[in-house]
Amino acid sequence: MSKRRTDSESPPAPLFPSDEKVILELIRYDEKTYDMHADVPVGDLIHELDPDKTNWVNVDGLHNPSIITALGEHFKLHTLLVEDITSDNQPKAEEYEDYLFFTLKMLYRIEQSTIDYEQISFVLGKNFLLSFQEKAGDQFGQLRDRIRTDQGRVRKRKADYLLYRLVDIIVDNYYTVLDAIGYQIESIEEDIYNHPSEREFQKIQKIKKELIYLRKALYPLRDALSKLVKDESGFIDSGNQRYFSDVYDHVVHLIDSLDTYKDLTSGLMDIHINTLNTRMNEVMKVLTVISTIFMPLTFIVGIYGMNFEFMPELHWLFGYPFVMAIMAVIVIVMIRYFKYKKWF
Repeated sequence: MSKRRTDSESPPAPLFPSDEKVILELIRYDEKTYDMHADVPVGDLIHELDPDKTNWVNVDGLHNPSIITALGEHFKLHTLLVEDITSDNQPKAEEYEDYLFFTLKMLYRIEQSTIDYEQISFVLGKNFLLSFQEKAGDQFGQLRDRIRTDQGRVRKRKADYLLYRLVDIIVDNYYTVLDAIGYQIESIEEDIYNHPSEREFQKIQKIKKELIYLRKALYPLRDALSKLVKDESGFIDSGNQRYFSDVYDHVVHLIDSLDTYKDLTSGLMDIHINTLNTRMNEVMKVLTVISTIFMPLTFIVGIYGMNFEFMPELHWLFGYPFVMAIMAVIVIVMIRYFKYKKWF
């Protein structure tokens, strides 16, 4: 058994209040038969369990501790394990005498640089699999249909293969979330080159936070899957360990992609800062050129703005147009010179 906190340590805070409905679902099958019981009281569900078949008990919502306690008492779940189910934890795998505990984060989608996720926990026994979700709705609809219509290998195998399929579906959806992050990075990069602003900086910061969260979800998940691949408890059939090994390889690939996106995001931050500095330098250069052009003009105007009585040009008939012409020539010459030097 893995090292656990002691009973004297304070348990983590529960995820939800206990005033909302919990939806129970039992899918019971073997190679020849299938039946399903949805949204039934926990006592009726327990009576429907068949030790000669594979029993998948899915719990949507962790709001009612009495239901979780009833399932825990029937399957003899450790009290600390029940606390882990109803608390926020990092992905991990732990072996017990009669069952195997596995928990991870289930990602749904990414909207406005924010990932929608929930914790899902599994308890694997010899002929049963318990799954505990924080809220209603999941990614397993197609798998339920395949079990019902007897497609694929699920009906022909035990609960450990069902666990593999569920975890594989969750991990595959990580690719969708990472792809969405990749598209956002490309979009932000294009916006930075076209019109950099504070909004792009805020988007980059949000993506960095989500990447940090994914890092906290994927690295422990890799370690947890490594335990399943090397499982010697007997809960996972040796013929199914290669499937968990395949999921492990997917997670390793996801971590590599995550590190790549992390580097790209850091690069975006540098590009954003450099682009803003470049634009500021361009503005300063234009203002400097304009100021430089007006310096000799201001000098000339300053001279003829002096209130001396004896200035030869003051009473000259063509004095004003002559000065204006001189000023125009100076502007033209300076602009041509600046262009020749490629200063703007």
